[in-house]
Amino acid sequence: MTRLILSRRGLIRAGALGAGGALLTGCDALNGNPAFRSLLETGEDAHLATQRLLGSDALAREYDAAQMSPEFRANGSRQGAGEDYRRHLGQQFAQWSLVVGGLVEKPLHLPLSALRALPQRTQITRHDCVEGWSAIGQWTGPRLAAVLGLAGLKPQARYIVFHCADIYNGRPYYESIDLADAFHPQTILAWAMNGQPLPERHGAPLRLRVERQLGYKHAKFVTRIEAVSSLAGIHGGKGGYWEDQSDYAWYAGI
Repeated sequence: MTRLILSRRGLIRAGALGAGGALLTGCDALNGNPAFRSLLETGEDAHLATQRLLGSDALAREYDAAQMSPEFRANGSRQGAGEDYRRHLGQQFAQWSLVVGGLVEKPLHLPLSALRALPQRTQITRHDCVEGWSAIGQWTGPRLAAVLGLAGLKPQARYIVFHCADIYNGRPYYESIDLADAFHPQTILAWAMNGQPLPERHGAPLRLRVERQLGYKHAKFVTRIEAVSSLAGIHGGKGGYWEDQSDYAWYAGI
């Protein structure tokens, strides 16, 4: 399993390095590189099947506090969009609630205080971006599984969609994962980074940490979670902003 993970990371880094100066300008700067885009698309189904078969319970590596990066780059959107977001930010999210709906038995509106009152997981992990850079940071929040447990998934639910409060290149950001990743012990809804509440540039008040996938799957500014049976009909229908706009692989496991 380690060999598979290292191979995936190595390929991503090689593809990103091949894009030259695009590394420094953001994920969308790599879209015009056909070889890099092909890398993200090729063998997705086989890669997903292999990881599910050989390592469905495998954990991403966790690090010591001394290994944390002195700086953790903010990538993608650095600001939430819309009047509602700006108001909640000004109130330090005191009146904000996470909406949980779709194919659930009990739709929820969970204030940040309720999320902080759930059992918390703190983990120090490495964030790997498709641009070829990585950083180690500490994240704290409840397991996504605990939130889904409160809502109760209906039998038809197959995917969890994360709707976000940021607009990227004129389009709303969103992402999705399947239930195997949703219930993984390291998949959390992080409200704290490095021991402090998330700053806006890193997705305040809540971001997804799905530690066995590449950085573009770690949705920031999460405001609504939706359980669905299919990804068809949600924005571009491929399960995420980058998947819709640039044909990135829906499964970005590493």
